[in-house]
Amino acid sequence: MRFSLLRPSAFIAILLWTASSLAFAGETASPVIPPSVASSLERNQIPLDAVSISVVEIEPARPGKNVAKKVLDWRGGDPMNPASTMKLLTTLSGLDVLGPQYRWRTNVYTDGVIRQGVLKGNLYLQGTGDPKLVPEELAKMMKDLQGLGIQKIDGNLFFDRSAYAASVMEHNTIDGEALRAYNVPPDPLLYAFRTLSFQLGKSRTANFIDISYTPPLSQLKVSNQMQLVDRSCDNWKSNIRFNLDPEGVTNTAQPLTAQFSGAFPSSCKGVNFNVVALDANTFLTQGFAAAWELAGGSWAQAPIGKDGSVPLAARLLLQFEGSKLADDVVDINKYSNNVMARQVLLTMALDKMGKPATTANGELVIQSWLKQNGLDFEGLVIENGSGLSRNEAISASQMNQLLLTARNLPVGDIFYSSLPIAGTDGTMRNRLMVQLRKFLHLKKKPEARIKTGSLADVRAISGYVMSKSGKMYAVTSFINHPNAWRGLEAHDQLLSWLLEDGPEPKHAR
Repeated sequence: MRFSLLRPSAFIAILLWTASSLAFAGETASPVIPPSVASSLERNQIPLDAVSISVVEIEPARPGKNVAKKVLDWRGGDPMNPASTMKLLTTLSGLDVLGPQYRWRTNVYTDGVIRQGVLKGNLYLQGTGDPKLVPEELAKMMKDLQGLGIQKIDGNLFFDRSAYAASVMEHNTIDGEALRAYNVPPDPLLYAFRTLSFQLGKSRTANFIDISYTPPLSQLKVSNQMQLVDRSCDNWKSNIRFNLDPEGVTNTAQPLTAQFSGAFPSSCKGVNFNVVALDANTFLTQGFAAAWELAGGSWAQAPIGKDGSVPLAARLLLQFEGSKLADDVVDINKYSNNVMARQVLLTMALDKMGKPATTANGELVIQSWLKQNGLDFEGLVIENGSGLSRNEAISASQMNQLLLTARNLPVGDIFYSSLPIAGTDGTMRNRLMVQLRKFLHLKKKPEARIKTGSLADVRAISGYVMSKSGKMYAVTSFINHPNAWRGLEAHDQLLSWLLEDGPEPKHAR
């Protein structure tokens, strides 16, 4: 007979798990993590005191009312850094406070007049924080402007951002990566996430590299000086050099050149290079100008966009409505969009407490909503509502209380549908693929709808698991430790354990 040796912490965890699993007849939660999870944590040098786990089974008590039965609790009451799982609190409260049909409005004013197809005067754009004002939406706005009889604009662009306090628009980062798209700050007139997205790939017709970009900008051209190399597509970014000329643009109508040089692997079929390289006014000015020109409109002269409040004498030309909050929440949760989440928090502040919106007022709205729903989250820290923070904190058991509350709200199904599905989409697209194949023969497939979170020293999961027997579990786990990046396997083991119904049925009743 051969014995395997376990380190003391894993050995103790498994012993306690075996003993505690016998206590389920009394409906008490196990205080210890399952052996497969404990072993993974041990292998990856993640101490148990750096981990919190809470699992509850959600059961219907009466029509329209669900209750939770504790299944597992390991340090579930300790406030931890949740990374992007904090978006669950922001999106659920946003859906319930604002309503899933809520639409942001971007108002367009003028101080001029329209004569013979020419708008003689300035345009003023006043934003309310539409988080998804993207090229497709801006194209609709251009069509609406043309519907007013405008073919040519003889005037400038002014941007009214008075909906937000100046402090929330400051470009502060927790990692110094100011050019990365995930660090874009909130903006009442946020266009296309202020991100230039370049698509790079080997040409189908020649030994050449094709580069295209979105959104269209009126004064941007691409200089492609890259060389094709016979190399694996792994780490393709490391050999590319990007420069925007001129740097530090102050004239929003100034011609720009995006310069690419270095080596590009011929095996890459198509990759995206995303960069936040322009200030908000330049990006919006050139984006608006390009959209107007693509719609067939013209300018008397290239616009120079500036900050400016809407004059009292200006008249409203257009009130443009963006996409529905319910649709935007899908993007936030499935793809973990930070700036969209931050703008939902600020929208709650704007809608309930007036302008200028502040994060502090957004937190007050969320705290009021928690109280209305009977939730007292001691130790909760909200810094921006997206989880892109070193200070935000919530406990695993509080997160599960939130997930239970969602099941009892009218917006619960919309919220549930917004979460990434393991093995299917979003940030869970490539997770649990092997485990889920085991259930292909079942008529009703189990599933895991899980919001993920990651920062340096943080890994997190929170969401719902529908097990193979049809039980619904709410599960949350946080790892706060320098080795947290190694914790993905342990989290997958936890989710796999729940897909298989966690505790053995004979122990669970």
